[in-house]
Amino acid sequence: MTGFVSFVSSGPGDPELLTVKAVNRLAQADVVLYDDLSSGPILDLARPGADLISVGKRAGRPSAKQDHVNQLLLDYARSGARVVRLKSGDAGIFGRLEEETTTLDTGAIPYEIIPGVTAASATAAAAHIPLTRRLTARRVQFLTGADVTGSLPQDLNWAALADPGATTVIYMGKRTFPALAAELIARGLAPETPALLAHGVSTPAQTVERFTIASLAAHLADATSTTPAVILYGPLAP
Repeated sequence: MTGFVSFVSSGPGDPELLTVKAVNRLAQADVVLYDDLSSGPILDLARPGADLISVGKRAGRPSAKQDHVNQLLLDYARSGARVVRLKSGDAGIFGRLEEETTTLDTGAIPYEIIPGVTAASATAAAAHIPLTRRLTARRVQFLTGADVTGSLPQDLNWAALADPGATTVIYMGKRTFPALAAELIARGLAPETPALLAHGVSTPAQTVERFTIASLAAHLADATSTTPAVILYGPLAP
């Protein structure tokens, strides 16, 4: 007897941003393995009686090991359960999706992937701006601001990141942005390039602040908050 796994993208936090398919899968689930950022009111949509298991990862805090998460997916699916793997944002963007789908492929477990609203789109919407702008922002690029050690990745495409015609979105980059900004400015990106810093997008705790890349780097150099954030920079609308 084999169950089924639904990788459900929970979006940035507002339950109303879930897709209809995501809500349906939560209502049918026997077990929900959820990320830390997918908790709260979204879990209220799970079927009454479903097992709710936190498997989230947060920098600097005790977190579930990926091997443990993979094994849970296998064990529950092999028991015949309908499993929802609830991932924050869009499951396919910096969400370790492939590590988990590879495990299921190896175990011959059927699954589906339900896309969702990523933090980049939600941040732009909250700031009342588009991610692309006709004639000035023809390209969007997503970047993880930290490698597996928590440091700024060393294999970045600096020419692309310093392109003044691209909107760049940085996930998990608060701690490393001062170093990143210094490199961008050294490679010719104007220090007054607009930037946004967003926390808790789409939730009651939402804040969206406007900076330049230089002023944001100075702001974050003295910051102590570990709250996850999204950073945008480039030819952003005022």
